[in-house]
Amino acid sequence: MEIRYRIAAKEDLTEICDLFNSAIDTMIRNKIFQWDEIYPTEQDFREDIAKEQLYVGVAEGRIAVVYVVNQDCEEQYANGNWKYTGEPYYVVHRMCVHPAFQNHGIARQTLFHIEEQLVGWGIHTIRLDAFSENPYALRLYEHMGYVKVGTADWRKGMFYLMEKHFDSL
Repeated sequence: MEIRYRIAAKEDLTEICDLFNSAIDTMIRNKIFQWDEIYPTEQDFREDIAKEQLYVGVAEGRIAVVYVVNQDCEEQYANGNWKYTGEPYYVVHRMCVHPAFQNHGIARQTLFHIEEQLVGWGIHTIRLDAFSENPYALRLYEHMGYVKVGTADWRKGMFYLMEKHFDSL
């Protein structure tokens, strides 16, 4: 499936919120209680858009995937035994595939895209956190070469801190 990635615009906000609401409903049906009405919120997306850090992947005329990439990380990222501390890195946040597009390799394709994007910026290390009770995300990240380097305990439970380093793609 062809996906066209671009930075999100204010006009995308309603569709982005709908995507997350659909994904949260699907996650709850699958007993994955990672996100809810408290996080992530429309305000989070507004701020991401204003900072030009929120990206969308468009397929078949609809937003199929959303992600944020920046250098922000929560305090608990200090719990990570990060391997590449002397190098610049970016953090992936709130990556979410619309349920209508799940199980088509879009998350994997998007991670490849993010890696290519970062290599273009001269960055070779990615960090992220993954909910310990989301087996789909954990399987994806591990398959893609992300390594667990620590844990963080947040409101919804334990999250694994993960890191990937690559020289080139």
